[in-house]
Amino acid sequence: MKHALFLLLTTSMVVAADPKPKPEFQYKTEGIQVSIPTADEPRVKAFGPDTIKAAAKYLDDGAICWVREKTCVNCHTTGPYLSERPALSRQFGQPLEEVLADFVKTVPAEVKPQKETEKDGIKYYGGSWTSIWRSLGLAEWDKHVTGKLSAHTERSLHEMLMRQSANGSFVSYGEVEIPHITTDFELTLQAARAVTSAPGWLSGLKDAELLARIEKMKSWLRTAEPKNDYDRILHLQLAHYMPDLVPQAQRDAALALLSSKQHADGGWSLRDMSALSDWHFKMSDTVVKLVSNLPDAAKPESDAYMTAFAVVLMRQNNIPASDERIQRAVTWLKREQRVSGRWWMHSLYRGNYHYITYIATAQALKALALCDELH
Repeated sequence: MKHALFLLLTTSMVVAADPKPKPEFQYKTEGIQVSIPTADEPRVKAFGPDTIKAAAKYLDDGAICWVREKTCVNCHTTGPYLSERPALSRQFGQPLEEVLADFVKTVPAEVKPQKETEKDGIKYYGGSWTSIWRSLGLAEWDKHVTGKLSAHTERSLHEMLMRQSANGSFVSYGEVEIPHITTDFELTLQAARAVTSAPGWLSGLKDAELLARIEKMKSWLRTAEPKNDYDRILHLQLAHYMPDLVPQAQRDAALALLSSKQHADGGWSLRDMSALSDWHFKMSDTVVKLVSNLPDAAKPESDAYMTAFAVVLMRQNNIPASDERIQRAVTWLKREQRVSGRWWMHSLYRGNYHYITYIATAQALKALALCDELH
């Protein structure tokens, strides 16, 4: 009896001492439950219409769960949803209005100057990445769904530019969340995408202060020193959105670098794109330990995000879908889809919810759409 009581008490103490029990679901709200992604989830027997629909449903379910339960703009669920899902409207129908409404309500009614702060010797504007992801999502909705600029997108872009640093960049302060929220170049590129995606905004801009801020951003992007190979290949995306900033020689070098990192199985690995310490100016012990202790840490295996993103970068730079590099990657993506519809990928941030699986799935659908494979 005493032994049983001792076990009960000690078990209760262990449970009470564990403030973060293992999550049961990746996303959950009334009527929707999305399981935690795992490496051993079965792959699809054959990629096709049903598995494509399952992937789109996964994106919709994840975004709506986040809106209803968390209601914040982020870089791993609602951000990728609204930045990528609108362009897939032809294949899957219009994105969810409820996600749009959640973004719109975070746009301030009045744009005010922002206050710069400093921590660990880094000067930055708080909330920069949230403002950028919100603006990008709203701009993509306007571009692909309504076809015209909305007042809330215009105001969001204005507010975003108020968080720009004096040198023209947007400083990525905070804990790294690979692949989004890494270097200042990556974050500033997202801002550049936002201003170029909003239909008619940049071409119709007359505000002298905002025009000057745009020019500062372009100047910084043109001359910024890459922190890692990921920054270097991101010049291919910059060339797509702001062609005048990337000389042909730099594009060729970025494409050669990207091509050199393709694996024998046709895929790419995100972890090949940077030394662990170079992803961010300050790496947390949590991230360093997690990434360093992955089973394939010494020789990273191909992953869904980087494989899909490599395809996107090549297609955005007019490499034909028939190119052998792209075809090998497409074959890899089709083979690696899981029965839930998603593309599995181990988190490089905390290793619990594996939200990078959501980002990878959004990118995989984008890549396949650019290769006319979603049919």
